[in-house]
Amino acid sequence: MRLHVGAGPHGAKVLAAAAWGPPGLAWAPPGEHVVPFLTQPCLPALQLDSGAVLFSPNAICRYFFLLSGKEQDDVANQWLEWEATELQPAVSAALYLQLVQGKPGEEALAPVREALAHVDRGLAQRGTTYLTGDAESVADVVVWGALFPLFQDGSCLPDNLGLLGSWFRSMSQLAPCRAAAAAVLTPEGARELRAHLQRQPVPSPASKRPATNEPEEEESAEHALSEEDIAAAADAWAQGTAALPEPWQPQHPVLPVAGRKNVLITSALPYVNNVPHLGNIIGCVLSADVFARYCRLRNWNTLYVCGTDEYGTATETKAMEEGLTPRQICDKYHAIHARVYSWFGISFDYFGRTTTPQQTTIAQDIFGRLLERGFLRSDMVEQLRCERCQRFLADRFVEGVCPFCAYEEARGDQCDKCGRLINAIELKKPQCKICHDSPVVKSSQHLFLDLPKLEQRLEQWLEQSWATGDWTANARFITRSWLRDGLRPRCITRDLAWGTPVPLDGFRDKVFYVWFDAPIGYLSITANYTDQWERWWKNPEQVELYNFMAKDNVPFHSVVFPCSLLGAEDGYTLVNHLVATEYLNYEDGKFSKSRGVGVFGDMAKDTGIPADVWRFYLLSLRPEGQDSAFSWADLLLRNNSELLNNLGNFVNRAGMFVCKFFGGCVPEMELSPDDKRLLARVGLELRHYTQLLDKVRIRDALRCVLNISRHGNQYIQVNEPWKRIKGNDADRGRASTVTGVAVNMACLLSIMLQPYMPSISASIQDQLRAPPACCVLPSAFVCTLPPGHRIGTVTPLFQKLENDQVEALRKRFGGGQAKAAPPKPPTPGVDLQKVKELSEEVAKQGTHVRELKAAKVEKGQIDTEVAKLLELKRQLVLVEGRPLEPPAPKGKRKK
Repeated sequence: MRLHVGAGPHGAKVLAAAAWGPPGLAWAPPGEHVVPFLTQPCLPALQLDSGAVLFSPNAICRYFFLLSGKEQDDVANQWLEWEATELQPAVSAALYLQLVQGKPGEEALAPVREALAHVDRGLAQRGTTYLTGDAESVADVVVWGALFPLFQDGSCLPDNLGLLGSWFRSMSQLAPCRAAAAAVLTPEGARELRAHLQRQPVPSPASKRPATNEPEEEESAEHALSEEDIAAAADAWAQGTAALPEPWQPQHPVLPVAGRKNVLITSALPYVNNVPHLGNIIGCVLSADVFARYCRLRNWNTLYVCGTDEYGTATETKAMEEGLTPRQICDKYHAIHARVYSWFGISFDYFGRTTTPQQTTIAQDIFGRLLERGFLRSDMVEQLRCERCQRFLADRFVEGVCPFCAYEEARGDQCDKCGRLINAIELKKPQCKICHDSPVVKSSQHLFLDLPKLEQRLEQWLEQSWATGDWTANARFITRSWLRDGLRPRCITRDLAWGTPVPLDGFRDKVFYVWFDAPIGYLSITANYTDQWERWWKNPEQVELYNFMAKDNVPFHSVVFPCSLLGAEDGYTLVNHLVATEYLNYEDGKFSKSRGVGVFGDMAKDTGIPADVWRFYLLSLRPEGQDSAFSWADLLLRNNSELLNNLGNFVNRAGMFVCKFFGGCVPEMELSPDDKRLLARVGLELRHYTQLLDKVRIRDALRCVLNISRHGNQYIQVNEPWKRIKGNDADRGRASTVTGVAVNMACLLSIMLQPYMPSISASIQDQLRAPPACCVLPSAFVCTLPPGHRIGTVTPLFQKLENDQVEALRKRFGGGQAKAAPPKPPTPGVDLQKVKELSEEVAKQGTHVRELKAAKVEKGQIDTEVAKLLELKRQLVLVEGRPLEPPAPKGKRKK
């Protein structure tokens, strides 16, 4: 391979990476230009032995680090993505100001000021010497190399960014970095760079800010508007609603339509054994809901399906804890999940479940096709069995020390810290999560999906899907880590009773492992929605599939499930866009139902905070690039500043001016040059919003909405229509125009808010009496409320959150709430089948007693049935080996 370098602004980092990479590189003269498939010469470039050429310094550095055996984690990938998309444009703009226009230091550094602060914040938040830890990584080399041409010795770095300065100087002292600087940043190189920049268009930094959990600045980044932009915005405005497309009305059931964009959306099926917390909600169903609503606004033919994942050990265990059958526990929690999602406004086309005949039929069909094609094998499996609980333990019911990174809370299938795949018997110091005893290793015959046989097919499909789809960086990284280690056969059966039965002699006492079975739930849930489900799931030519999930679910959606469908060879639709979030934490820790820490879905309603405020807050801190944390103080701040004082204030003022000054009718508008510039600015934010949501950048797109309302507030404040309405004819005309433009901006915001805050969107449209055309997202800012349009009653959209109110909620959800007693493990030697039968009888008799009481039958009949219930409970206690409690004294309530 050959590495060609020049005097480009990022040459130094390529040399630094190469110095840490493999030996034997041939260095070309600085003036040599390669990259044959580009119309313009481009340096630096790395020619691989295969003939392929890498010409992105970022990509070259990644290549060298992987080649030298160094691994990249999620944090490094996030920094690399940020450097490519945000830092490079900012540095280019700063270099142009510095080298071509000769601007002084402070002025030249203006484009990179926010980027520098982002690096400083990143170092502060992690509390480490380098960007990803206490040792330098590829991210440090890439970011340092981008900044070095601007700062070189570090003396002109801002004094207030101390961590940035220390990091930069530490990197600059590393021998490879010093060698890189000496080789590239020569006087001749600087002259070549200046000459190169002089021939280029004036660069401008990226308009969006680095991702952060901090409150946004009050004004969006400026973008130069040309006269053509402004004229086009005025023309689009003048066309009004006539330019908008007719809203698409899909048939029912929603089915793919030839010639239209058909979007199929799934969110990871929430497990049915507990109530979802806020992190679960933002990680799958809420994120998917925003995108589904956006797709419908775009007039795309959209189907959004989800449901509860109901099979497996977790369900059996929960049923035992609550004295119910697995079916009863599934019925109970499916209803709870449905209520939670309904309150949050999740717009499923169908919310189903996996315990259906369709699930059995489809799962067994895929299994049979895999068996026929030789992609299954059987083998003896050493499993962990808890003798105290008298059962084999599913992977997620074992915890221990990770054999790879020593993380102390690794699960029996995967380590959340290092992401490695684990066999439960490999865990050090394993513990049963049910009773905390140490399990023993025993053998059992099981079936495996032969992933090594499917690896080549998987890689070919992944290459195509990554090239054409929008996979998040963490989804790609996690998938690559599985492939890097080499795929191994994956067990698909379990020694359980509650699950989809295995239709094969010798294995009929087993069920499918939940991670083979659960993703098939997407298909079976769709089959419960329509018997024409195959038009969605066996139609890859016409359907685009989006999967939404948290990062821990990625391997099963990017490797295991696709391999199952590829091996079935039945033309299945595979995921085009895999969208994974990081984790949402709660304040300074994790959500915990048992410890009473954090807000769970069924509790959010009881806080008195509207669902749309919850939606807004969760989406504003959606953990897209790194983990984020729910904070009560931050919720109060964002509600009172961004919703109440910014968005709500603008929409309310715009509508009130129409009612107060113009009798409820939108007034005439004579646009000035400043008004047309505002139209262009709003149109630019609308285009950014569309571009971001097309790429499923949900959190960033929300900022565009807030930016428009900021522009609107500033527009009203500068023009003061409440004063001008009292002036001469010119002033009253100006008040008329400003009010008309402002109320149309409010109408546009109602459309853009629909995916994020559907109830608030509907409220704004109801107050403004928006026309039906506002059901479609426009491609430009148009006048949807023309002069003479009569609006309705205008009322405030948001309420202020008070400190004492939020402090009370913080204490309420901070732990120490009433906790259920931990389940007692079964006594060794207990007949679990008899326990199960008696538990079912107790539950059935309890339901019967409650029905009799509700029907107000005679007391004697109720007493008879209560006696039967007490006798069943007594038998259950004896079978479980627990001591009988003495009866409570008459006349006193048992405590």
